[in-house]
This record gives sequence, C-alpha cells and structure tokens, in this order.
Amino acid sequence: MAIRYGTLPSPIQQLRREMDRLLSGFVGGLPETGMLASVVRGQPAVNLWETRETVEVEMELPGVKPEQLDISVQQDQLTIKVDRPEAAAQDVTYHRRERPVGSFTRVLTLPAQVDAEKVEANLRDGVLRITLPKAEAVRPRKIPVRHGA
Repeated sequence: MAIRYGTLPSPIQQLRREMDRLLSGFVGGLPETGMLASVVRGQPAVNLWETRETVEVEMELPGVKPEQLDISVQQDQLTIKVDRPEAAAQDVTYHRRERPVGSFTRVLTLPAQVDAEKVEANLRDGVLRITLPKAEAVRPRKIPVRHGA
C-alpha cells in the first residue's frame, strides 16, 4: 500500500473535477477544463476584463462574418447575437461535430457603466474584440489639491 503525502485538493476542487468528469461522459470526451458548462451549451469562449478607462470583451467566432453579428448595449448588459449558418454539405457523415451552427445569443453583465455611443467592435482572425469605454461618471478622476486657505 502506497501512502502519498502532499496537499489534498479542497472539497470544492474535488466536486468540480467530479462534475466535469461526469458531464464529459454525456458530451463525448471533452477535455476537463472547468469551462465545460459553456462548451456543453455550444457557446463560444469569452474573455471579459476591465481597465481604468474601458471594459474589454473577446469572443472566439471562427468562420463568422461581421454581417452575421448583432451587438447591443443596454444599461449594464452587452448582448451579442450570432447567426452562424450551417454549411451546405451533401452526402457526408459527421463523426464529430463540436462547432455550433445556427443562432445563439450571449448576454454579459458588465462590471461598470459604459458609454454606449462610443462602443467599438472589431472582428479579426475569428476573434471578436469589443471595446466599451467607461462612462465619465465611473472613471477615476484625479482631484487637484489646493494649498492654503
């Protein structure tokens, strides 16, 4: 009997690993990355981060053209609608089909108020990049300090 010493994973890490393992059996051997839930739903991977001046979003959309996108901002939510048509394929048998087709919508809650009039979106090499400038009211402001009086 071998005894192993070391740091034991936390109960949360053990539960997450076990849930990923169980779910991967239903989906067909997907990698256990901890991001399995978004893959199961057929949603592309998204990164969202914030700087002092902006909120930034990146989404993987290989094969999507700009005219297949509808992006909107309302209050604290960014909505990205994608219409990825199915490729016309005749007399084929798919052995694996993991890239989603059809329409889907992704709604992201933004971490700060943004100026919807100045939002910019760019699609390059299959990656959608959205830059959302923060509203003036939530941007950091330098306060001048006066001397005397």
